[in-house]
Amino acid sequence: MLVDGGVGDYVASLFSQTNMSPLLVAWIIAAILRLCLGSATVAALTTAGMVAPLMAANTVNPGLMVLATGAGSVIACHVNDAGFWMVKEFFGLTLKETFQSWTLLTTILSVTGLGCVLLLAMFL
Repeated sequence: MLVDGGVGDYVASLFSQTNMSPLLVAWIIAAILRLCLGSATVAALTTAGMVAPLMAANTVNPGLMVLATGAGSVIACHVNDAGFWMVKEFFGLTLKETFQSWTLLTTILSVTGLGCVLLLAMFL
């Protein structure tokens, strides 16, 4: 619905006037969608459709866009994600312990992934 409604074109037009890296834009959009929806899969696929026009307007490595989108889509795993509950139950953790460990771990993973993608972008 977001893609068919022209949101991707709108997002591309919003960021076409900025100096922000398209890789960072993809990561931010994926991260926001992940936080709102809870699903990494939905966040990644929706972001891909939204940033496609942005990729066409810029010279950016498609592989790095995929990695940036994927990194953004795994940030802050929380209660709307089945993986959160599986980790909680498999390890016998309380809700607080799961937030302190799993949610923190996925956030570190996401930010580290973004850093690696931006570092790779300097060489590719």
